[in-house]
Amino acid sequence: MLSTRQLRYFVEIAECGSFSAAAERLFIAQSALSRQIKDMETRLQTPLFERTARQPRLTAAGEAFLPRARNLLNELTQASAMATDIGHGQLGTLRLSHSSTVPISGRLLTDISTYLERQPGVSLDIGKLSSEAQLEELAEGRLDLGLLRLPVLRQREGVQIVPLFTERLLLALPASHRLAGARTVELAQLQDEAFISIPHPQRGGLSYLCADLCMRQGFFPKAARVMSRKTTQLQLIQAGFGIALLPESMQDIAPSGVRFLPLADADCQSTVALAYRQSPSALLQQFIQALTRKSDLC
Repeated sequence: MLSTRQLRYFVEIAECGSFSAAAERLFIAQSALSRQIKDMETRLQTPLFERTARQPRLTAAGEAFLPRARNLLNELTQASAMATDIGHGQLGTLRLSHSSTVPISGRLLTDISTYLERQPGVSLDIGKLSSEAQLEELAEGRLDLGLLRLPVLRQREGVQIVPLFTERLLLALPASHRLAGARTVELAQLQDEAFISIPHPQRGGLSYLCADLCMRQGFFPKAARVMSRKTTQLQLIQAGFGIALLPESMQDIAPSGVRFLPLADADCQSTVALAYRQSPSALLQQFIQALTRKSDLC
């Protein structure tokens, strides 16, 4: 088997036109260079150079071998650079998922765009899953990073969850609703309203949080006749099927027929968190740091 060193020596001699010039550029003795080429020719069972009194000339076999040797060395250089870039977190694809109530907008969109501008070798594959599904995909290694809303009812072994930011919850209601013109609303005023999202018995997230906030005011949210835990809830609100407590960032993707009103209750807030497998790769570490703007999470 030929070595990469022998390939490099062969190409250097062919480009320099002499053994002595190549030996000088390679910083080795000419005798050592000659031995390496002789070993190559022995392994290939054919001469690569015609030794003449003036300068070596490539044989027909050498002429055919030269471009392929150059290509092999170039491929090796590119492969080495790629491995280095991946190891340093500068190249690769990250699989990211977010829950339907964590829109990729505002701060998140800005931070992701800034990161991608600084890392041209990195790409994102973005999908949408519930918080629980994200944790399962992370635990099974099919996902690199999740963006979800707390609380999470069941933690997965080996998955790290880190709070990212907190935002206000607002009352989302159709423009024709009797409260649409109010400046602020208290949760207690919503006792008889139909909510288009109520918690699932085995799921946490925003609907679980909203139900907990309502129960602190003495009532459990009444279910609307049509419900959704996805972004379609905005269309349901616009169509007049009910109301919902939604994070402030949902305003960025809401249709014009939905009104958002501040809630008077100070504890009406929701936290977005990052979820990822413990001991993340260098690529994932850099992305996490870009979103958290910190350097001590990993």
